[in-house]
Amino acid sequence: MQRRRFAVLAILCTLVFATLSEAIPKIGQPAPDFTSTDSQGVTHTLGAYRGKIVVVEWTNHQCPFVGKHYGTGNMQALQKYATDTNMIWLSVISSAPGEQGYVSSAEANTLTAKRQASPTAVLLDSAGVVGRLYDARTTPHMYIIDAQGTLVYMGGIDDKPSTQPVDVQTAKNYVRIALGEVLSAKPVSTPITRPYGCSVKY
Repeated sequence: MQRRRFAVLAILCTLVFATLSEAIPKIGQPAPDFTSTDSQGVTHTLGAYRGKIVVVEWTNHQCPFVGKHYGTGNMQALQKYATDTNMIWLSVISSAPGEQGYVSSAEANTLTAKRQASPTAVLLDSAGVVGRLYDARTTPHMYIIDAQGTLVYMGGIDDKPSTQPVDVQTAKNYVRIALGEVLSAKPVSTPITRPYGCSVKY
């Protein structure tokens, strides 16, 4: 009887781990589709952007790692580069109500204007649905989806996991490199990197 219980338990664990593995986004596979509402009350569906390169950025304005990239203008420069080349840039806020980084629609709009940011939209994901779908772990956590809807990059914005603004100058910016490669129809040379920053406040 005990042996049978262990066998059943082993099967259940295998099924759980298999489900979790399937749920995690994979490079070279279709990016998980989602529907989310932005800070202007507009609904966005990833599938609607098929034919365009999409950048998805997890953000939290109270996180010092995010502050480094916005304070130096690094994130804004990436956003402008992307949107100027007809890409879609979606900034996602997955902080739950009462948690660090949670904002209302009005607060999100004020932040965007104050920081002179230029995403296509700021998605308010306070229930964490999109964040968990993408296994977003940190702020920032970056994803790039090509025009065919395939996930081609996920990870950190660069290779300097610090809060020091000066590090932006010497960092290898994985996102900018990957975007250039995608625009040139080249494979992304470093498709997966380690994300760093504050944990997403689900």
